[in-house]
Amino acid sequence: MPARVAVAGATGRMGRMLISALLSASDMTLSGALAQSGSKHLGEDAGAPLGQISGVAIGANRDHVLAASDLLIDFTTPEATLANLAFCVAKKIPMVIGTTGFDSAGKAAIDAAGRTIGIVFAPNMSIGVNVALALIDLAARSLPESYDAEIVEMHHRDKRDAPSGSALQMGEVIAHARNARLEDVAEMPRHGLGKRSPRSIGIASLRGGDVIGDHSVIFAGPGERLEITHRSSSRATYAEGSLVAARFLLANRERSGVFDMRAVLGIARP
Repeated sequence: MPARVAVAGATGRMGRMLISALLSASDMTLSGALAQSGSKHLGEDAGAPLGQISGVAIGANRDHVLAASDLLIDFTTPEATLANLAFCVAKKIPMVIGTTGFDSAGKAAIDAAGRTIGIVFAPNMSIGVNVALALIDLAARSLPESYDAEIVEMHHRDKRDAPSGSALQMGEVIAHARNARLEDVAEMPRHGLGKRSPRSIGIASLRGGDVIGDHSVIFAGPGERLEITHRSSSRATYAEGSLVAARFLLANRERSGVFDMRAVLGIARP
């Protein structure tokens, strides 16, 4: 029997990509489509914007939308995600969380929820990005700290948070490999006069057009540069990665905890 998966943020760009992916999956079925209470799309078929009939109406009542769901995939806002998280903890429904922009309290709430339910929490669900993270980790551990680390990311003009969650995760990977905390060594943004701080990790954010997501990490040393770049040309990669994460949780229904995509993909850590 196909697993029943609900989508939060069903009327957004990622929500629609997730719905499309679920309608094409053979081992999962769309069981609920959650939107904000004031959405003009409430009551509409969740597949209508895709030219499909899903048989699932978009709703705002969590009790109704998630009543028959085995798992929730959430790409919304920190506030909405935390409200959905509290509901899922109460109902013992595992979650895949792709929302970015959480503060320390929000991240702590997710960690606490992981004591009760299984959660995959990753700022980027793309398989390629998570392989890139492993390469960044390897580079940061292999190169001398005299190699300066810089991160450049670009997204569409409507993205709310900067730097992106993926850029911050890349920075955290580098900092951890160098036995540092990102908050102690990050420089974002730079302006005015002054030399680059030793051991710092620079993060630059660009916004414009309809760029889905570009990330580059540059290790600059004497006489050479190593660059690791990932570019997203379609949100479908995030949707497919989210389904991989959902399958991981569904296959480990008895396990609680907060997992990242490297755990989902079985990428070994040093």
